[in-house]
Formats: sequence, structure tokens, C-alpha cells
Amino acid sequence: MTTTKKKIGFFEKYLTLWVALCIAGGIAIGQMAGDNIRFLSDWEIYGVNIPVAILIWLMIYPMMLQVDFSSIRQIGKKPTGLILTVVINWLIKPFTMAFFAWVFFSKLYGAFINPDEAGEYIAGAILLGAAPCTAMVFVWSYLTDGDPNYTLVQVSINDLIILIAFVPIVGFLLGITNITIPYNTLIASVVIFVVIPLIAGYITHKILIKAKGEVWFKEVLLHRLKPVSIFALLVTLILLFAFQGQNILNNPLIIVLIAVPLVIQTYLIFFLTWFAGRKLKLPHPVCSPAAMIGASNFFELAVAVAIALFGLQSPAALVTVVGVLVEVPVMLSLVWYANRKKY
Repeated sequence: MTTTKKKIGFFEKYLTLWVALCIAGGIAIGQMAGDNIRFLSDWEIYGVNIPVAILIWLMIYPMMLQVDFSSIRQIGKKPTGLILTVVINWLIKPFTMAFFAWVFFSKLYGAFINPDEAGEYIAGAILLGAAPCTAMVFVWSYLTDGDPNYTLVQVSINDLIILIAFVPIVGFLLGITNITIPYNTLIASVVIFVVIPLIAGYITHKILIKAKGEVWFKEVLLHRLKPVSIFALLVTLILLFAFQGQNILNNPLIIVLIAVPLVIQTYLIFFLTWFAGRKLKLPHPVCSPAAMIGASNFFELAVAVAIALFGLQSPAALVTVVGVLVEVPVMLSLVWYANRKKY
């Protein structure tokens, strides 16, 4: 009997390459366009940049279509794994990320980064840490033979918690780092980038499943929408690096410096969840996605909120984009570990 080797999609597999190309392309466009591109950063309503809002929405809406809140009824069947996911994602992860960001950007990198910039780098890391993964976790779960239905429950619960917990956690952590929080912009960002696409995705999901069936919905519609998300992500990255180009050229090592605490945080959260799950005697198909959802990030939301709060040219926005850059190679290494240690 032969088994089919599971493979990650072409785009997801080479996401780091695409991001690197977007860095180069964005910097080149920014240098050639000069001040002519600045008008895009001023095109905003209530602090939310309109071009970025459209692009982020095109990324987030297709992933929200996959959320099925009827799956939440399965919570009572295997509550331990879900409790572990919630505790790691909302009571531990944001705070460890804030701690690592403070240690690296305020202390260890003091010779490379001035205190004002350090605050914004910390803010970008906090936004990543407070946004647990909602889309790519389906890929990581699939590659490690995670239970797809249970993964859906975990993602659905996290999306609901984001509505309640994201703003107060981000506000608290940014507040203790002495960063002034425009709460109206923060709340508007959550409404635009989470609440509206979540409601729209849920309604669309229900209507189309009923009208066309689940097979058409998953195999036709989601497949057709995938290129839209990819295009929106790549254009967003190019736009960001068009504004970030001068910062990177002035400090070429900054991407490496940012990546270090993000990578450490990812491995810490994964292994903390993984060994806790083993200790709690969770089966592999539950433990694996629990560890993956904690380790990875909802970087689309983090990017959007960083831009809304601090601007396209901000160090905070740069941190969230570096999160995209390092996520795939790090997560693939954790997929390899999870499969090697399958029990």
C-alpha cells in the first residue's frame, strides 16, 4: 500500500522568495518614483490608508470564507486541545513576543536603533504576537496530518476571540511600552479588517454552500479566489517596500535584526505548545495544529493595523512584513519536526 506524500502549494512553498522579490522590486520602485509616490500614504479615512485597506481586505475575505461557526458545536468533544490553544494564543504568546521585542530592540540593539524607532519596532512585534494565525494554519495542519475539522474549530474560536481580545491586549502592551494609542484607529482597523470580512465571509459561506454545495464551494470558489489573495499580498508588499526602501538602504542589516526575535518567539511558542500537548496526552492530529496555530501569525491583520496606527513608512509596518518573510521557512522546519516526532 502506497501513501501519497503531502505537498504545500507552489505559492506557499516559495512565499519567502516572493517576499524577497517584492522587497527588491518595492525598493527599486520607491527609489525611481521618489516623492511622486507619497500621495498614496496620504490617501486615508479616519487614519486607515485606503489602497492598503482594499488590498488587505482582498487578502482576508477569502480566508474568512473558510470559517464555519457551526463547527464550534464540536467544542465539547475534545475541549482540552482547544483550551490549550486559547491559553497559548491569548495568555502567553502576546506577552512573550512583547518581552523578546523589548529585550532585543530596546537593549541588545541599542547601538543600531535609536529609542524612538525601538518603540515602533516593539509595537510591530506586539501586533504580530497578538494576532494568531487563521489561514496558513490550514496548510500546516494538512502537512502534519492534523484533524481538519478540529483545526477549523480552533481557527473559528480564535477569530471570535480576536473580536474581543485584540484591541485590549494590543492597547495594554503598547501602553506599557509608552506608545500613545489612537484607540479610534485601532478599533476602526479591527472592524474593517476582521469584523466586516468575518461577517461577509460567514454570510457568503452559508448562502453559497446552500445554493451550490460544499464540493463546489471548496474546490471551485476557494480555488478561484486564491489568486486574488496572492495578488493582493504581493502588491501590498511592493507598496510597503516602496516606502520602506530608504530605511533598508540606510540600515541593510535591519531585516536580519528584526528576524532574530521573531524566529526565537516562533520556536518557543511551538515547542511550549507541543510539549504541553504531549503532557496533556493530546493525540497528534490535535496537538500538531494547536502548536502550529500558536507559532504562526495572522500577518495580514498585523500589517494592516501597523500601517493604520504608524504609517506605511514606519518601523512597525516593517516588522510585520519581516514576519511574512520568515514565517514559511521557520514553519516548514516545524512541519518537518512534527512529522518526524509523530506519535
